[in-house]
Amino acid sequence: MKIAVTGANGHVGVNLCQALLDQGHEVRALIHHHAGALKSLPVTQIRGDILDRESLRSFLQEVDVVFHLAARITINGDPGGIVSGTNIDGTRNMLEIAADAGIKRFIHFSSIDAIRPDPSAPVIDEDSILVESDGFPYSRSKATGERLVLEAAREKLDAVVVSPTAIIGPADSVPSLTGKAVIQLYQHQIPGLVPGGYNWVDVRDVAEGAMAACRHGIRGEKYLLSGAWCSLSDLSGMIFRLTGVRTPQRVFPYWLAKLGLPFISGYSRMTGNVPLYTSESLKIIAGGNEHISHEKASRTFGYQPRDLENTIKDLLTWFVENGYLKNYAKTDVN
Repeated sequence: MKIAVTGANGHVGVNLCQALLDQGHEVRALIHHHAGALKSLPVTQIRGDILDRESLRSFLQEVDVVFHLAARITINGDPGGIVSGTNIDGTRNMLEIAADAGIKRFIHFSSIDAIRPDPSAPVIDEDSILVESDGFPYSRSKATGERLVLEAAREKLDAVVVSPTAIIGPADSVPSLTGKAVIQLYQHQIPGLVPGGYNWVDVRDVAEGAMAACRHGIRGEKYLLSGAWCSLSDLSGMIFRLTGVRTPQRVFPYWLAKLGLPFISGYSRMTGNVPLYTSESLKIIAGGNEHISHEKASRTFGYQPRDLENTIKDLLTWFVENGYLKNYAKTDVN
């Protein structure tokens, strides 16, 4: 099949394109600024922008399937409206042009952050309530984009939604926010940890889950692609155990972390690192639910995420082999 991928040079995009190529598909990638890690893959690169409708018409010409990944991810507001513009207006453009082009199936990547946080809920699943006006800009934008896709599925387009949790894993060349967090933990650039954590899912499992949803997902349905919940403390300990490099272990209470936000922001500016802790990320960590179900995806198309420690091991190995940690690695990851 001829498959079009937006956001193809991102962390998930690169892994997805490789998996699609491995299955023998012809992949067309929408490139906004630069190809990045895609340069090493035999994909057709099309210059364009999801906010430029004319470029999308050319991009989606004679395409069978679309994987729409392009999005702006932030844990620090919506500077200049670029987050809502990309995640809402860009998704609307993709849906309308895809419908006009006669696309056979449209796979939209939403996010667990589109769901309203509820740490007291017995489980978070596909029936959990989406964020509305009370959410952070990124969460609101992903929830609105998801609603647009499901509305299009009811009216004019064979569309399916997949919602990953916190994505982590190898081939993270930018790196992503989660990849940067692992690097900062490894390099002891984080002054301390806070209670709580995330549900982490391997990027390769997300790619495989999305492809399975394309083959077997039901039109107009949504599938959570979750992995395993792990606290920041346990994640830091896992990195220490795998590498022998001492990582931060001290856990500070939330109130103290909030007081330290201005200092963390200043330190991040001096070091050039993206801050792991912002007012948004602290609230997300504090309000997270440890029980996020992928039962629907498992039942529908056999989705099964791998063990998190294997994911972290593979990510650290990839970072060492590709020079991201070469000045800090004491031994090979084993």
